[in-house]
Amino acid sequence: MQVPMEPRAAPGAMGEPGGQHTLPQMQLEEIASKISDLNKWKEIFSFHGLEISNPTHQVTFCFCLVVFQHRTSTGHGPPGAGEPMGPPPPPQPPSAVPRPLLVPPDTGGQPISLEMAMGLRQLLFGNVSHRFSCEWAQASFRFRGPYSDLAYALEAEKKGTRALLMAVQAHIIKYLLFVRNTEDTHLERLGSIGPRAQREALAAALAELLWAAAAGGRAAVCLLTPALRLVPRADYTADSFTERIQLFEFSEKAAAQEFIFDHINCFKGEGSHGVILFLYSLLFSRTLERVQEDLGCTATPLLDFNSGNITCTEAMLSLLLTGRASPQELDGGPEPGPGSETVEGQGWRGPVGYLRWGRGLEEQVCRGLRTPRLPVWLCGGAGGHVVLFSTDRQLLSDWKRERLFQLYLYSGQREQRGTARLTVDTHSHHWEKEQSEDPSSTGKRRRSVEMAIRTKWAGATISWNGTEPFF
Repeated sequence: MQVPMEPRAAPGAMGEPGGQHTLPQMQLEEIASKISDLNKWKEIFSFHGLEISNPTHQVTFCFCLVVFQHRTSTGHGPPGAGEPMGPPPPPQPPSAVPRPLLVPPDTGGQPISLEMAMGLRQLLFGNVSHRFSCEWAQASFRFRGPYSDLAYALEAEKKGTRALLMAVQAHIIKYLLFVRNTEDTHLERLGSIGPRAQREALAAALAELLWAAAAGGRAAVCLLTPALRLVPRADYTADSFTERIQLFEFSEKAAAQEFIFDHINCFKGEGSHGVILFLYSLLFSRTLERVQEDLGCTATPLLDFNSGNITCTEAMLSLLLTGRASPQELDGGPEPGPGSETVEGQGWRGPVGYLRWGRGLEEQVCRGLRTPRLPVWLCGGAGGHVVLFSTDRQLLSDWKRERLFQLYLYSGQREQRGTARLTVDTHSHHWEKEQSEDPSSTGKRRRSVEMAIRTKWAGATISWNGTEPFF
């Protein structure tokens, strides 16, 4: 690349004895000042794992940045740029390293300790030396495009993080349809939301999950700072972000939600480690001691590591759905918590529900999760996890509405271009002649989501309304 130079000086210019500098001294001092700023960018790049180790690349990066900033400040920018109006703007960080992902040290909070970091590792993986995979480290809460059919929807391409993302997705849908101020609920409303509504829904969903885990205690929110907060030991393997955690605690759900909204890019921004930050926040909200009590003497890790793939265990799903890290809670019906309520004559009902089907998962979950307070379910099957929901607020409180109704399905996968619509018929009786046959036998195998729906509405027939079944 040929860099445009200043007009050539007359004989005796720079480089010749007794010559004058081509660039004024003031400009040279400005360039020198900008070069000194490169140490700041080097630190930021190093924090995000973007070090430039090749010396040639380092020189090229520094030279290009200086030339770019010099040309911008002196009006030698792109054609038509013209002379700058007033002083040049301050240099901005590269787009791949947005400043909002980090919080300055004066924000407050409490730095993570080595004991806390080791406790997290032990609960998540069963040992203190294991680290998150690249899939988890890169995962954040990314929405589909605003003002689109899937404006409400999070991207959840990878199977490892999909269960956690879809659990949050269920709470986002619940908030958008049934919680925020609205006179009616219909599917089109989910596609009419813009960027601010997306941020509000995510903050509300995260805060609700953290508050349920806190169980009347103090909700915790973890954010990243640029500075290292602890010095690892020999038996602890650093991962470049756990050691930079700053912990913030809140005694009120509304305060936690407001704080999350103010720092929402720390969870949804590219390179933010947003999913891990939320997972850490969830564990600290529950407290590491109570999570250990939930797990009991078995001490089963919350994440399963198999052939390089890290997935959520039933204990992790229980923490997300009930606020307790115990898989028995999914089957036996947990006690009411801050995020749920008891309805007279119906017992405990979760804020969102859970349905599942698959080999070894035929046992139904507890009634309080099959019949949640509002018609939104996390649904687990052989293909992973999806979200099922209805736009009818009264679906689960009026048995007449359960004769023939619509359920909507979102999988989190990029190839899904629109919300799938399923028609559930609980009174057609077409199934009766096949009732004695094994639905999973050859020739009778059904989709996982259909079998999961039947754990709630036994014998129902499900139509995909022209959509090719995909789960």
